[in-house]
Amino acid sequence: MEDTSSRWGIIGHQWAVALLERSVALGQLAHAYLFLGPPRVGKTTLAIALAMAVNCEASQRPCRECRTCRLIAAGRHPDVRLIEGGEVRAIHIAQVREVQHELGLSPVEARRRVVIFTDFQGATPEAANCLLKTLEEPPGQAVLILTASQQGRLLPTIVSRCQRLALRPPSGPTIEQGLVAHYGADPDLARRLARLAAGRVGWAVQAVGDEALLERREEQLHCLEQVLSASRLGRLRWARDLSEEEEELPALLDTWLAWWRDLLLARVGCSDLVDNVDRRGTLEAEAARRSVPKLVSALRALSATRRRLESNANPRLALEVLFLSLD
Repeated sequence: MEDTSSRWGIIGHQWAVALLERSVALGQLAHAYLFLGPPRVGKTTLAIALAMAVNCEASQRPCRECRTCRLIAAGRHPDVRLIEGGEVRAIHIAQVREVQHELGLSPVEARRRVVIFTDFQGATPEAANCLLKTLEEPPGQAVLILTASQQGRLLPTIVSRCQRLALRPPSGPTIEQGLVAHYGADPDLARRLARLAAGRVGWAVQAVGDEALLERREEQLHCLEQVLSASRLGRLRWARDLSEEEEELPALLDTWLAWWRDLLLARVGCSDLVDNVDRRGTLEAEAARRSVPKLVSALRALSATRRRLESNANPRLALEVLFLSLD
């Protein structure tokens, strides 16, 4: 089978791209899609590629080179809207109402209007209920695409009115090959980033052109070391200080989760599977000082904190509970 995901400029998710490409070719697009998956797995990239495929001017869509594709990629096409939610910012009812007004109009120059709502699990209840009305009576010349990391935080009625695609993290080799093929990454760098990404395609792609991202990872791991070496009072101070940078917390916790997962792998003799390959020696030394139950407990605490922050918990309180539990 042809690797259509590569032609769409997507790393991994070949089955999803093949399904969507067939729907475009046959003119059988759903009026609404829901792309589910962990943060930075490629949901928004796939949504933008679908918007290109729907409106591309070439015979083999998306070509990624025509005027329409280039405008969509640049975020400047009048008929394609990207409404960004987030883990620390919500989509509000005013944004949904503005989109509803636009959907009532004919496309300016495209075949169909496409509206992408990212991280819709964080939308306000009013926004979610407002969007539900549009999903119940969808405009004929529009496609709505929602992305979310947690289906359980969406209204069941919204989920039921969308075609659902659940995306899983691509393998390390798949990410490595994609970075070289689509982004011209040096093979050695691509191999390293693919391991460090732990399935986060978006992070790996960003790291190819942004050296500061790897520097930030070093700072995040250094921060973890300082938290672990601090007294109880010191840990509470760290919780206070870090909670003031709320938008940085998801990335920080993702880095720490990957580190603790690697500690567990090293502890059970699977050091060859760790993602932080550049720190394997440190991992093995740190893992030897901790029991498996303690490592599992830390992983659960980190995961629980990540979920609490996504549910708009108080950041400082969530971090205080976490930091006092880590050992």
